[in-house]
Amino acid sequence: MKKEPIILPVDPSDGEDFAVSAEGLERGQRARLIRQTRNTLGLSQGEFAQRFRVPVGTLRDWEQARVTAPDFAIAYVRVIARHPDMVTEVLG
Repeated sequence: MKKEPIILPVDPSDGEDFAVSAEGLERGQRARLIRQTRNTLGLSQGEFAQRFRVPVGTLRDWEQARVTAPDFAIAYVRVIARHPDMVTEVLG
């Protein structure tokens, strides 16, 4: 099994901390963008998923960084963040 290089080492003074790989950091940043966009719109996961036609389980996995959101999803979320009403209208 191939080990990923660690870019953020564990903080030895924090018993709950863990080391982070480059892939893990990117996954976390993508999760944060999605979560922040949803929260800025004032929507629950279920509401966001329904309004923008994203399976709620997929949204949860992305937000909790269990799965890395693909590039197309990040592009979609960025469009939603800038033009939520337009996206809703187009999906109409």
